Amino acid sequence: MIALFLAELRRSWIQFIRYPLEAILGVFISTITFYFLFMGASYIAGPGVNLSDSAGAERLDVLVIGYVLWILTLFVLTETTNSLEAEAKTGTLEQLFLSPFRAVTVFLLRALAGLAIRLILIAVSLGLILGITGSRLSFPPLLLLPLVTMLMSTYGFAFLLGGLLLLFKQVRQLLGGLQFGLLLLIGTPVENLAGLGRLVALMAPMTPSAGLLRDLMARSVGLDWAMFGIALANGVIYLGLGLWCFSWAERLAKQRGLLSGY
Repeated sequence: MIALFLAELRRSWIQFIRYPLEAILGVFISTITFYFLFMGASYIAGPGVNLSDSAGAERLDVLVIGYVLWILTLFVLTETTNSLEAEAKTGTLEQLFLSPFRAVTVFLLRALAGLAIRLILIAVSLGLILGITGSRLSFPPLLLLPLVTMLMSTYGFAFLLGGLLLLFKQVRQLLGGLQFGLLLLIGTPVENLAGLGRLVALMAPMTPSAGLLRDLMARSVGLDWAMFGIALANGVIYLGLGLWCFSWAERLAKQRGLLSGY
């Protein structure tokens, strides 16, 4: 397992240094996109809104966190599906399923290896965004806990899409349609909801973890351990569901002979 992870990490690093312009443009585009989003939100809010007071600063911090988490989520989803789609297009998908390791293990470690590099780029984008907006976020060590639970549910969702790709070969339209839904899901402070809306939000993927990250980083509130338990259960359920769906789709694809075609 360690050797496989190191091999995938080396593969990701080779691809990264081979196409450095792609990474630089990714950082530039994500930063510029947020800048226009920030300017648009400021224009809509009007000149009477003061982002320097406590309420305005909190709204700005929430916006920054939601946007960065959205970028991270999109990377996880596209990395897994793009890897599967590329293997299918080149006709090498079947070779991965014949390796000594299970296919779900290969793609999971590949995604984690890519994440290790992508987090550096996201950190650069976050630094640029903080410099542009003047936002001041907190980075307590405990934020790693809800970040891990959020990644768990995100990877579960990614493998769910990966299972669909094994069967249908193309999920680009579905992924494109989900992008804006994810932005609304992650960027909206649903932790302020009550009643049935709050219950639905807690059951949605990634939402409890995103709320905890907003509390820790934007509001400087300590970690709510009860809510963290809900976020952990959310991550475990969605990760388990995604891996199970991927394994089920793998068996079905083998029965139908879909792995060898491209």
